[in-house]
Amino acid sequence: MHYTTNGIQKRNIKALLLALIVIIILPLSALAQEEELDLSIGIISVATQYLNPFIAVEREIMSLNALVYDGLVSLDDDLMPQPNLCKSWEHSSDGGTWYFHLRENLFFSDGTPLTANDVVASAKTIIDLAKSDAENKGAYASLRYVINDIKANDNLTVVIKTNRKSYAFLYSMNFPVVKASDVQSEFPLGSGPYVVSRFEPKDFVILSANNNWWRGKPAVRSIMAIFHVANRELVSSFEYNRVDAIITRSLTAAQYRSSARSLNLSYRTRQLETLLMNNNARELKDLRVRKAIRAAINIPDILNTVYMDMAQRTDTPLIPGTWAYNDMPEKFQFDPKLAQDLLTEAGWEDSDGDGIRDTVIDGKKANLSLRFIVYEEPDNSVRMMAANTIASMLWQVGIEARIDLLSFPDASARLKANNFDLALAAFNMDTVPDPGFLLMERNTGNYMRYASKEMNSLFDSLRTTLDKDQYRQKLFEIQALFADDCPFMCLYYRKGALLTREMFTDARDLREPEVLRGIAEGVKPVQ
Repeated sequence: MHYTTNGIQKRNIKALLLALIVIIILPLSALAQEEELDLSIGIISVATQYLNPFIAVEREIMSLNALVYDGLVSLDDDLMPQPNLCKSWEHSSDGGTWYFHLRENLFFSDGTPLTANDVVASAKTIIDLAKSDAENKGAYASLRYVINDIKANDNLTVVIKTNRKSYAFLYSMNFPVVKASDVQSEFPLGSGPYVVSRFEPKDFVILSANNNWWRGKPAVRSIMAIFHVANRELVSSFEYNRVDAIITRSLTAAQYRSSARSLNLSYRTRQLETLLMNNNARELKDLRVRKAIRAAINIPDILNTVYMDMAQRTDTPLIPGTWAYNDMPEKFQFDPKLAQDLLTEAGWEDSDGDGIRDTVIDGKKANLSLRFIVYEEPDNSVRMMAANTIASMLWQVGIEARIDLLSFPDASARLKANNFDLALAAFNMDTVPDPGFLLMERNTGNYMRYASKEMNSLFDSLRTTLDKDQYRQKLFEIQALFADDCPFMCLYYRKGALLTREMFTDARDLREPEVLRGIAEGVKPVQ
């Protein structure tokens, strides 16, 4: 049952938290005796006022929401779609209509049946929000481009019409399903392994086991997430045993190696860091110059010295280690000699010995000097350090990169105006394995002005491919062409850390927004 406390209860709860956080002497077992808590987790949360999953504004809150709400489809450790609330699916011959068959005996946490009507109401609410004038259109706003029409044939059958007639359609079906009557509620009911039993904005939330969960009894009975305002405070809570675990992107977490006393579980974020190259810029129109830049940059060195390995290298926009990733290390080698040879071949020499390559254009000497724009983010203060490291590497092969540190709005305006040569920029990648927004001509994320009829054709084919293996093959071809055309550089996906004193999950692939995935199933004993 969801509820908020009255004024007296709020003061009592805050007093309890103060005792937990400041005095630090109340054992977890004593608190568990009153609240039946099995695990306390520290997270960053300063803006969340209510827990409707459609309008979540903080990443860690989304990780908690993933424990409260289920979707039609889930993604397994190999990032493959698996039946979840649905037991099966099928599609028409052209992929324009999909049928999802729900499991029998599904219930929300209050014991009321979950039906196809709840799925329809949830999807329509997400789509309406995405089409509205609201500033926050929600984490599932892309559903508006996927679903043309959705209806319930009966209580157990959802019918969806789509213009995305490909295997990737299934990846969009992991949106949270809430009770139809609760879609506008601040605390809607879900059918996941946990239910929100107490919530105090900026203080804490308590998730209790959902006894009506269709998979059975959750292994961890209750979770208390204690909110913090900054990473320093968060890490301190873990150091002083105020919480059992914390979720953090802070590079400080890198100092905590797994030991007998604690574990450092790495999780993957959706943040892809890239080095964009303006394909319209005079110097960068030449493929040899773009490939020289790629060969001159030592990504492992950046990961080690700047990010302290709190990032995972990727050579393409797809996620490394998954079924969709085309691993081509031979095309992405760090090779300063190759970089120098390519620049020489392209006509760039250091004629005056000043360390910067130059050439003659229209009868005048022109230096290989590039405008390099960078912007910082509150949780990514090391990007400027990465930019300086990249500029130093480019200098070693005779390329000058003139760094201009900007605010995010100013950097965004420069990218849109095509007023840059290089840019260190991040993209929040969707779970759908389709990076067309970056690579298709005139698409939303193609700030590089990359134009390739062959690439456009590959994506057109990808988006009409229903067979899983054929879809994968098209993705491999797209990544191979990306490697050959070098429109920009993919550098790494940012990683976060789940610091914990107890192993509570067997999940191999911890990722946003499901950092706590597997906690309900727990750790299975070794046979």
